[in-house]
Amino acid sequence: MPAIRKSADLRNAYSEISEFCHKYREPVFITKNGEGDLAVMSIETYEDLIGKRKLYNLLEDGINDLKNGNILTEEEMDKELDLM
Repeated sequence: MPAIRKSADLRNAYSEISEFCHKYREPVFITKNGEGDLAVMSIETYEDLIGKRKLYNLLEDGINDLKNGNILTEEEMDKELDLM
């Protein structure tokens, strides 16, 4: 179940929100005038999320390369690695 807090809680209960985010590694959803407005999360959770996003993008690129025939032979890969 997601944690949902009012925008005033950012000012009045910041420590509590921060503690929740760090303890559970989950975002807290902030509402403004009863509507969803923000998602607040710890830096660690944000970095994990961004890291996963980058990995998924690389995997998608690799799958697309396979589908399009953009592959290297083992020998071509060895040459590429030797140039590094």
